[in-house]
Amino acid sequence: MTKSTNQHGLAGLGLRGLGSVMGRSANMGNFRNFMQGYVMDRPVVDQTGIEGRYDFTLDWTPDEFQFSTQGVKAPPAPDNAPHPDLYTAIQQQMGLKLEAVKAPADVMVVDRLEKPSEN
Repeated sequence: MTKSTNQHGLAGLGLRGLGSVMGRSANMGNFRNFMQGYVMDRPVVDQTGIEGRYDFTLDWTPDEFQFSTQGVKAPPAPDNAPHPDLYTAIQQQMGLKLEAVKAPADVMVVDRLEKPSEN
C-alpha cells in the first residue's frame, strides 16, 4: 500500500477476479465499503484512523464465506494456494490488521408487514 500521487481524484476499486482487488486513490472508507459490499459476509468497521488516499493491490485465496453477497461461492482452497487467506494477506500486503470483534452496528428490523390499501 503506497500513498497515492492523486490525492484529489476519484477513487477506483475493482475486482481483478475472486481474491484480487486493485485500488487507486482509495481512502480507508472506500476500502471498507468495498470489502463490506463485495467480499465480507458481515459488517466491516474502519478503526484505523488512517487518512489520505492510497494505491494498492491485494491478492488472497478466498474462502467459502467471502463473496456470498454477490451470489458467488468460492471453490475450496487448494493445498498449494498461490496466496494466503484474506486476514494474512491484508496484514502482509497492506500493513493492516483485520480481526473479528463485537461492535455496535446499525440494523433495520421489520416487525410487521401490511398489504397497502387500494385507494
